[in-house]
Amino acid sequence: MGLSSDTRSSESSGFAAYVEAIASVLGHADRGVPFRSYCTGLLLPGERKSVEPLAARVEPGRVQAAHQSLHHFVAKADWSDAAVLAAVRTRVLPEVERGGPIRAWIIDDTGFPKKGTHSVGVARQYCGQLGKQDNCQVAVSLSVANERASLPIAYQLYLPQAWTNDPERRAKAGVPEDIQFHTKPQIALAQIQAAHQAGVPPATVLTDAGYGIDTAFRDGITELGLRYVVGIQSSTSLWPSDMVPLAPKPWSGRGRPPSLLRRVAKHKPLSAKDLARSLPKRAWRRVTWREGGNALLASRFAAVRVRPAHRDYWRSTVRTEEWCLIEWPVGEKEPTKYWLSTLPADLRLRELVRQAKLRWRIERDYQDLKQELGLGHYEGRGWRGFHHHATLCIAAYGFLIAERSAIPPSTERFAVPLTPPPLPAGYRPRGSPDPA
Repeated sequence: MGLSSDTRSSESSGFAAYVEAIASVLGHADRGVPFRSYCTGLLLPGERKSVEPLAARVEPGRVQAAHQSLHHFVAKADWSDAAVLAAVRTRVLPEVERGGPIRAWIIDDTGFPKKGTHSVGVARQYCGQLGKQDNCQVAVSLSVANERASLPIAYQLYLPQAWTNDPERRAKAGVPEDIQFHTKPQIALAQIQAAHQAGVPPATVLTDAGYGIDTAFRDGITELGLRYVVGIQSSTSLWPSDMVPLAPKPWSGRGRPPSLLRRVAKHKPLSAKDLARSLPKRAWRRVTWREGGNALLASRFAAVRVRPAHRDYWRSTVRTEEWCLIEWPVGEKEPTKYWLSTLPADLRLRELVRQAKLRWRIERDYQDLKQELGLGHYEGRGWRGFHHHATLCIAAYGFLIAERSAIPPSTERFAVPLTPPPLPAGYRPRGSPDPA
């Protein structure tokens, strides 16, 4: 069952208003037309969402001219990604909050497999899309979410040291001079700090273990007054609540008085895995956290109070207690996931689990951005084009989120009220095989 003509008319006018509001921050009035064309092309059906297919999709009668215009807009034009993402956030967040307050700031990264060595940031590194080390680009993002929806509000390419230390490749790719090497947790923390400064509704920060194991990252979140639930590895060292590091050695009366905490062979922290194995059976409970596609999602969990122990022998004071949440499904030989959390000490286990598991929203973001909107289809090699394309994908995605409540349940999840113009006879996208 398709959309009614009234619904299509309403959503088409809604798209025009949305585009006009976002285009106002592009800096020049003549950028409004390519902005709308690019977003329209991303929303329309089509296997490829790179520049040339987009041009053919939105202006089939003048593909070459449209291609040049869109290519200049995405790869060359000097407009601000941050300003556009802020405008999208301002427009879309009120719609997201209709389903309840923002409950999470979700940090994650995503990879784009690439061949060759010239695309900006490409290197042999772990690619989540492939599940292994391979040649790819990796970008770090921050999304805000509640149970109803989520929206990416920051997005930045991770630039490996091989790139930051190579002036020639940087110049060819147009990497800005102020971009230096930063780890993924450092990029993520800068995104969180910027969102906090911009007044984004505060919420619990969620990450996987790739970020959660970084002590400076966790401390940076706490310094902002935000709470977190972050994944950690099974080898993470922790002090159970009934143990603390030893106090500094007694002063001998000579030199500077000792001030650092101590460990000895018989008094040292446990790994998260050993801590989990030491818990009694009564510590474990079955918790259901949400409805899945076909059934309720549930598993077995335990939560205990701990103190992170990472290099605390360089500290003079013990760390504050926080939660260690552990998931150990029935039938598994050992726990499968671990988290640290600074959520309140009196929080119920079910609420702690629900907050940790809300991170699934970022996976939905990337699935839709890649499959529906072509996030990974950009074929240019430069820094500016990479980020501009991603920003435009997020802008189009924001429109879908804002309009989702108006789409009848019987239609496709992301049905879009935009009719593609017919392609010219004999049109064949660049790089596609000749049908003959």
